[in-house]
Amino acid sequence: MTIRVWAPIPRKVQIEVGAPGSPRRREAMTPDGEGWWRWAGDDESAAPVLDYAFVLDEAEPPLPDPRSPWQPEGVDGPSRTYDAAAFAWTDEGWPGPRAGRGLLGGVVYELHVGTATAEGTFDAALRHLDHLVSLGVDLVEVMPVAGFPGRWGWGYDGVDLYAVHDGYGGPAAFQRFVDACHGRGLGVCLDVVHNHLGPSGNYLARFGPYFTHEHETPWGPAVNLDARFNSEVRRFVIDNALRWFADFHLDALRLDAVHELRDESDEHLLEELADAVTALEGELGRPLALIAESDLNDIAMVTPTDAGGRGMRAQWDDDLHHALHVVLTGETQGYYEDFAGRCPAAPDLGRLGVLGKVLTEGFLHDGRWSAFRGQVWGARVDRETLDGRRLLGYLQTHDQVGNRALGERISALAGPGRQAAAAAVYLLWAGTPMIFMGEEWAASSPWQFFTAFTDPDLARAVSEGRRREFAGHGWAGEEVPDPQDPTTRDRSVLPWSEVEEPGHARMLRWYAALARIRRAHLDGPTRLADIRVAVDEEAGWVVMRHRDLVVAVNLGPAEVVVRLGASEAELLRAWDPEATEVVSGPQGVGIRLPVDSAAVLLAGS
Repeated sequence: MTIRVWAPIPRKVQIEVGAPGSPRRREAMTPDGEGWWRWAGDDESAAPVLDYAFVLDEAEPPLPDPRSPWQPEGVDGPSRTYDAAAFAWTDEGWPGPRAGRGLLGGVVYELHVGTATAEGTFDAALRHLDHLVSLGVDLVEVMPVAGFPGRWGWGYDGVDLYAVHDGYGGPAAFQRFVDACHGRGLGVCLDVVHNHLGPSGNYLARFGPYFTHEHETPWGPAVNLDARFNSEVRRFVIDNALRWFADFHLDALRLDAVHELRDESDEHLLEELADAVTALEGELGRPLALIAESDLNDIAMVTPTDAGGRGMRAQWDDDLHHALHVVLTGETQGYYEDFAGRCPAAPDLGRLGVLGKVLTEGFLHDGRWSAFRGQVWGARVDRETLDGRRLLGYLQTHDQVGNRALGERISALAGPGRQAAAAAVYLLWAGTPMIFMGEEWAASSPWQFFTAFTDPDLARAVSEGRRREFAGHGWAGEEVPDPQDPTTRDRSVLPWSEVEEPGHARMLRWYAALARIRRAHLDGPTRLADIRVAVDEEAGWVVMRHRDLVVAVNLGPAEVVVRLGASEAELLRAWDPEATEVVSGPQGVGIRLPVDSAAVLLAGS
């Protein structure tokens, strides 16, 4: 067995290596050129699995491999080899999501393994895959699994980017999960974080110039993508992405906060990565996708590289979330301010008008002033050419729920009728819709910010910092859950037992019905220019027409009759079917909607 490591900083590198459970011996590594070191084991080292760690310039303790595939003793322990090719896959011939048509337009489901079940493991999550199939999900987006400190966490403090968090079951469990998903026709996307590493267990800077002070990010020095020695760091990131596709059979990667990948190279890292994934796509013979979380509001992100873009297949659209949230809850603090329809970003639009603009143009901030940012933000969207499916739309995400002081879901903030109305809008919009786990049955559990840092100073700083942050927004310290308290994570576990309860079951049926309608009527590309939206700010209704579907919602204070501008219409689904009816009159077909309700219709011209 041969083990290599890139470590251009130390002058001497040794390896401690041995079979698991046996004493490890220390041996010298050999320089292998361009900052790489190499160790080739003898016959005594031919065990199928080895634990190993590196000693840099004889400094203690030994450190795990920056490319460690497995950290069974945590982020500070030795690495363990893992032969990913040894897994017995059963997904031969898997064509990719949606029978090879790719993720665009399908239903995405954001899943956190650690709170999907009480056990918090991949194997436990397998019990609920059939639920996702019956819901109408096409792609499961798994939140980060890279090794992070402690048993519980969101995963965005990962430090072992090539490993699978052992608390979730390690690499073999992740392979079993993907294989089981593919067996049920579900694609799998992994949320990966390349823009920073967590504060505990991050040893990369001891090995080489993985970070640079040429750029600063919210987490400190940026990942080194354009300073000295950047080529090996770029390779580290690209190899990491390709490994998930090749060794774990993933269908997509969601790239966290790509605007913090600071790169002034002639070829941006995202472009290089996109081209590498396209090449691998040809080798594997199935569609692969990169989804960007981008704050830039610029469709250059989803423009192919040969047309001068970054080459991402799709990107998250926070503007849609913000517009829906303001309409449903009335909250206008922080970044919601711009979506309230009373600021320079939208001087002539009310709250429903802002929503209408986002639905038909993709973003609110498309070269407009952002009061929250204090500057002009975004770029104009070409509604005639952009395939709307390249924008992911959602009502909730891990960020938008978990970054609230108490982690309340939209069902707790707005009530079932208003949630159902918003769900109809985003699930039947031109974009690719994403459901946050538990949203589909209006789960009663919050989803809160939790950690399990083992460093006592860091743990204390996180707990105190969380309370201090929200104290500035009027919360009493004792009201804000302590991220380090195990009960904070436990409260966030999905309560699957309530799925069959009447109110929750009603919401689940509604989401499943919307997914079926989407699959039956909205397959294929959709231009934003083909979306038509009408609103009445005073009465509180919105009508969105998308192809032959009409979505009508009433969020106002009283029952309304909304004219649909169609000669005929068939009611496909209504949140309140007994009080909802199609009516005819001299002005054409209309729909009678009670307060906080929604209806989906098939309409003629």
